[in-house]
Amino acid sequence: MLPGAAWAGQRQQPAVSAAANTPAPTLDGLWKGQLKVPGGQLEVIFRLQKLAGGEYFSVLDVPLQKVSRMNVKADVKGDTVRLFAEEAATRFVGRVSADSKQMSGIWQAPGYKVPLVLNFSPIQSMTAKNVRLTPPYREEEATFSNLTVNTRLSGTLTVPAGAGPFPAVVLISDSGPQDRDGAVGDFATLGLLADYLTRRGVAVLRFDDRGVGKSGGTPATTTADLVSDAQAGLNYLRTRPEIDLSHLGLVGHGEGGNVALLAAAQPLPPAFVVALAAYGLPGRDIVVQQQATTLRTLGTENNQIEAATKRQMAMLEIIRQTTDNAQAQAIVANMLKQNNAAIDNVTAQSSASEMTSTHYRYFLAFNPIEKLTGVNCPVLLLNGTSDLTINAEANLNALSKGLKLNKNVTVKKISGANHLFQPDPTKWPIVNGQQQPNFSPEAQETIREWIVAQTKK
Repeated sequence: MLPGAAWAGQRQQPAVSAAANTPAPTLDGLWKGQLKVPGGQLEVIFRLQKLAGGEYFSVLDVPLQKVSRMNVKADVKGDTVRLFAEEAATRFVGRVSADSKQMSGIWQAPGYKVPLVLNFSPIQSMTAKNVRLTPPYREEEATFSNLTVNTRLSGTLTVPAGAGPFPAVVLISDSGPQDRDGAVGDFATLGLLADYLTRRGVAVLRFDDRGVGKSGGTPATTTADLVSDAQAGLNYLRTRPEIDLSHLGLVGHGEGGNVALLAAAQPLPPAFVVALAAYGLPGRDIVVQQQATTLRTLGTENNQIEAATKRQMAMLEIIRQTTDNAQAQAIVANMLKQNNAAIDNVTAQSSASEMTSTHYRYFLAFNPIEKLTGVNCPVLLLNGTSDLTINAEANLNALSKGLKLNKNVTVKKISGANHLFQPDPTKWPIVNGQQQPNFSPEAQETIREWIVAQTKK
C-alpha cells in the first residue's frame, strides 16, 4: 500500500491555484518517479494538464497498486509544485529543474517522509504516435458552437468508408477537464472506443471539454451544465449528410454517462444512450463509497475505515448545513488538519475552498436518478466489476430503478474491467515485449453489437 496512507477528507475535483508572481515552468505531461517503500519501490505517475484559465488538472496513477486516476490537488508557485492526494493522505512538494525535465522534492504521509525525483515525459496523443497507420476511415477536425454558453468546441469526427448514411454517436468524457480522447496517462479511453466503432460502421464525434485543447470557454460547474455541450454535438452531426439522423446516440463515460441520460430527458433527445460506469447513487454516497473502496484497496484495517468514514460524513454534513462559505471553509480546514498532521495550512485552506465550492456542493447534492423518468429512448448500462471508482452493483441497481418505466433498458457487467474499461492485466496484449493496457474487447463488442441492434428497430 502507499506508505502512511490514511484518509484526510473526501474526493474532490482536481484543480490548481493561480500561478505565483514568478514565471511558472511548463508542466503539461507525465511526471514519473520511483517511490521508495519498505521492501522495494513503487512507480508513481502524476499527470498535469494546464487549462485555459491557467489552472491545472492533475491525477495520480500507481500501477502496481492498481491505483488509477486518483484525484490530486496541485498548487504551482514559480518553480515550486505542491501535489496533494487526499485519498492517500499524501503530498509531494518539489522544485522543477531549469530545463523543466525533472522535479525533485519530498513525498510525505503520516509517519513517512522520503525524497522523490519525478522525470518528465510528454503525453502521447492517440493521433500523434511515432508510428501510426492510416485508419480505414475518414477523419477530420470538427468545430461547432454551444450557443447556450456562447462557446466554440473542437473535436474529431471519424466516418466509416463509404457513402453512408451511418449510425453515429457523440462521446462524452468523464468528470474533470478531459481532452477528446479521454486520455489518462497514455491510455485514451474515448479515442480507442472511437476507433473501434468507426472501423465497424459507426460514425463518432469526440471533442475536447471546455477550456481543454482546442475548445474555448472554462470548465463547466455542474453535470447539468454539460448537457448543452452534448446537445451541441448532436446538432452538429444533424448537419452532416453522412449521418443517419434516425440513429444518432450518446455514449458517456462516468459523469459523461449521467450527462447523456440527462440529455435524453430533454427535447430533441438522442435515439439511444450508452452509459459507461455512470453514477447511480447521490453524490454524497458516491464520495463516502469511494473513500471506503480506496482505503480498502490500500490495505487499511476495517476499524480505521469505519473511523475515517465517520469523520468524512461529519465533514460532508458540515458542508451541507453551513451555507456561509467562509465559516464552512474554516471548519473544514480545521478538520482536515486535525485528521492528518501532514497537511499544511495552505493545502488545508485550498482543499477546504474546493470542498465548499459551487461545483462540489452541487455534486454532493446531485441525485442521478431524479430525471430518469423522462428517458424514453433505449439505454445500455455498462459497468466493470473491478471499478474502484463507481461500484458496479450499487450504481447499476440505482440506475435500473430510476429507469423502471423505460421498457428498453439493457444492463450488463463486464467481469474484471476497471473504471477505464481496461480488462484484467492478465488479458492485456504484449507490445514490444511489454504488457500494454487495452480497452476491454468484451465491452467494445457489447457496445457495438447493442448500437447495431438499435439501427435494426
